[in-house]
Amino acid sequence: MAAERLPAPPPAGPPGDLPLLDEVRHLAGISGGLAQLRTVCEVHTGGRRFAVPVVTLGNPDAAAPAVGFFGGVHGLERIGAEVVVAGLRQLVQRLRWDDGLHGLLAGVRVVFMPLVNPGGLWRGTRANPQGVDLMRNAPVDCAGRALPLIGGQRIGPTLPWYRGPAGAPMAPEAQALCEVVRQELHSHRVALAVDCHSGFGLTDRLWFPFAHTARPVPQLPEWLALARLLDDSLLHHRYVFEPQSRQYLAHGDLWDHLVLQAPAERLFLPLTLEMGSWLWVRKNPRQVFSRRGIFNPLIAHRQQRVLRRHLGLLDFLLRAAYSHRRWLPAAHERDALREAALDRWYRGTGAQA
Repeated sequence: MAAERLPAPPPAGPPGDLPLLDEVRHLAGISGGLAQLRTVCEVHTGGRRFAVPVVTLGNPDAAAPAVGFFGGVHGLERIGAEVVVAGLRQLVQRLRWDDGLHGLLAGVRVVFMPLVNPGGLWRGTRANPQGVDLMRNAPVDCAGRALPLIGGQRIGPTLPWYRGPAGAPMAPEAQALCEVVRQELHSHRVALAVDCHSGFGLTDRLWFPFAHTARPVPQLPEWLALARLLDDSLLHHRYVFEPQSRQYLAHGDLWDHLVLQAPAERLFLPLTLEMGSWLWVRKNPRQVFSRRGIFNPLIAHRQQRVLRRHLGLLDFLLRAAYSHRRWLPAAHERDALREAALDRWYRGTGAQA
C-alpha cells in the first residue's frame, strides 16, 4: 500500500509575508508530534511582527549527541534559510516511512533554526532591521588585523558589517541563537552544527573557527577527523574544508563566541557553510544587477541543484553526530592528528601553533 501523501504546504501569504516561516510551522505540524516548534524571540519591523522559530526532534538526553542546522542569519542570503528548511522538509517526509530514521532519532538530538533574521529576510538586507550584522555582533574582538569594514565596523548602521554599539547587549536575534546553542547543543556531550550562508567566490567552503585569530582551535584533531570522514563519505564533494582565518579575520563572530563559551568537558564543533555565489552569477550574469541575485540562485533549476547538493551535507552531519564514537579520535591519536592538521591548515600561513 502506498504511503499517504503529505498535506500540501500552506499557500504563500500576501506580499511582505514570509512563506518560509509558514512552511516551518506547517512541517512541524505534520510531523505526527515528533517535532516540537517554539518561538525564541520576535522581531518587529515595518509594522509587522515575525517569529524566530526553532524546531527540535529526537533524544533530549544530555548523554545523546546533538546536531544543529542554522540559516537566515543574513537576510539577503535567502538560500541559506532555504537549505535548512529543505533539510527539515526532507526529514519530516522520511518520518512517514523510514524506520531507520526513527531509530536514529532515538539516539540523537536534532535542532533546526532556519530563520535567525526574519526581519532582514523580509527587508532583503544582510543586517537585522536595526542595521546590525549578526555575524559581527558577538563580544569577541579580533586578535589580529581584521579586514577593514568587512571584518566588522562601528562607524554606524548605514554601512554594512556594523557590529552594534560598543558595550551594548547583543541583538535579540543573536542572543536567541546563542541561547538555543547553549540549551540544545552545549548541554550535550558531543554536538555538531552548520550555519548556512552564501558569499563571494566560486567555491563552496566549510569554515570552522576561529575567525578572530589565526591561532588553531584546541579541537584541531577532531576537526581533521571530521574533514577526513567527509572526504571518505561524500565522494567527489566540492567543499573546501578549512579554518575561516585562512580567508580573513573578523570581529564579533558568533561561532567563535560560542566555541569559547562551550563547557570544557563538552565537544562542540560548529561549521559555517559559505556557498560560492559567483557560480550563479557566472552562469547568469544579469543577476549581478539584482542585490538578491548576487547571493542567491534566481533560476529555479539552479536553486534545486543547490538544494540537492547541500542536503547531502546535512544528512552527513546528522549521521556523523549519531555515530561519533566510530570516528572521533582516541586520546592516544590526538597528538598525531594535531600535527597533521597543523601541516594541512596552518604551517606556512603565519599562524601560531
